[in-house]
Amino acid sequence: MTRTFHPKPELQIRLVSGYDVVLGPGKADLLDAIASTGSITAAASQLGISYKKAWQLMGTMNSLFPQPLVATETGGNQRGGATLTPFGQQVLTLFRQLEQLIDPALAEEAQALLDLLPPPEYLP
Repeated sequence: MTRTFHPKPELQIRLVSGYDVVLGPGKADLLDAIASTGSITAAASQLGISYKKAWQLMGTMNSLFPQPLVATETGGNQRGGATLTPFGQQVLTLFRQLEQLIDPALAEEAQALLDLLPPPEYLP
């Protein structure tokens, strides 16, 4: 599994269940991109990930929540699309609100915790 490299320390929120990351920053970004583009292909392209990876991430989310977060329509001549379900929009909104609670620019406790780490150049 490839992990995301962070050149400087940061706080992130992840919702996990068992070994699965149900929702994290990358999946939330995918939901945002699907909402703004109306397309899994366009969302994947916007995020610089493969179409297959976008489907895998979306499949994980849709299978681990009790309701789908994304609804899709097959294309054909009319070109299909993808939209967030109302439940998906609710999940994304709650996740983004939680992210704000740990944003160092908005939460002094978050910045204080980050300040306890040495500068990035001294980290192993």
